[in-house]
Amino acid sequence: MDRLQAMRLYTRIVELGSFTAAADDLGLPRATVTHAIKHLESRLGTQLLQRTTRRVRATRDGETYYGHCVRLLADVDEVETDFREALVQPKGRLRVDLPASLANQLVIPALREFFARYPQISLDIGTGDRFVDLVREGVDCVLRVGEPGDSAMVGRRVGRIELATVASAAYLRRHRVPDSLAALQEGHVAVNWISPTSRRAEPLEFMVGRKRREVTLPGCVSVSSAEAYYGCCEAGLGIAQVPRYRIAAALKSGNLRELLPGHPPPPLPMTVLYPQQRHMPARLRVFIDWLVELTASGLLPRA
Repeated sequence: MDRLQAMRLYTRIVELGSFTAAADDLGLPRATVTHAIKHLESRLGTQLLQRTTRRVRATRDGETYYGHCVRLLADVDEVETDFREALVQPKGRLRVDLPASLANQLVIPALREFFARYPQISLDIGTGDRFVDLVREGVDCVLRVGEPGDSAMVGRRVGRIELATVASAAYLRRHRVPDSLAALQEGHVAVNWISPTSRRAEPLEFMVGRKRREVTLPGCVSVSSAEAYYGCCEAGLGIAQVPRYRIAAALKSGNLRELLPGHPPPPLPMTVLYPQQRHMPARLRVFIDWLVELTASGLLPRA
């Protein structure tokens, strides 16, 4: 019998004033009850109960121990009740990390619906493009665009991001609009994206039929921030490949122009990463499920 079980048994004996009544109440053999109390008194090094012919009473030490048991067992019951209720109505705080543009343009505008559904969950949202050590920093999950690089984490694919190859109107006034991948490599420059994981400049990628083709262009500027990457492209500093949702307004206004639409970049997967754990908290599970629903509803680019 473990310590919590022994505490429950002891409190019932004190409350009912009888070994037999406590044994019946808990569905235990009388011999088991007697042995458990002897073991408990031996472990504590004190007598807890006084036995008379009519009733069992707590000693002074037993009364003190009874008070501690009642408080501890109440705390345990409260914790277990909270977790059982959380399965029905998830609650608690989640720390999540999202790419800044994805958070600001797509996830955050939809959060009112999430909080209406799960009013007892609160979110602590970090945004950025840096690598996050989930375990060390105490982050519950991250949403990442591109192939996930942390094999120690559990990953769940939630969608994909459609990209477009674009340049600003100012850039195209200085450079001829390329009509082929070969023409792209004749005098054009790119805003070079530095991968936060590899720390190297990533080439532009294009789909030629069902095959990927990489094109490396020179550039006068390299960045590792998504916002800086978009900003450099809009400022006319080079060609970039960016999510369509991010540049829809700029394409419509003509500030940006799509290049080589017949050879689009391959879409980027969106993946939620979270630490391996035996039992996933309900609040984390429903948040990830909600992100998947956003994808299916069209609020996020569809997988």
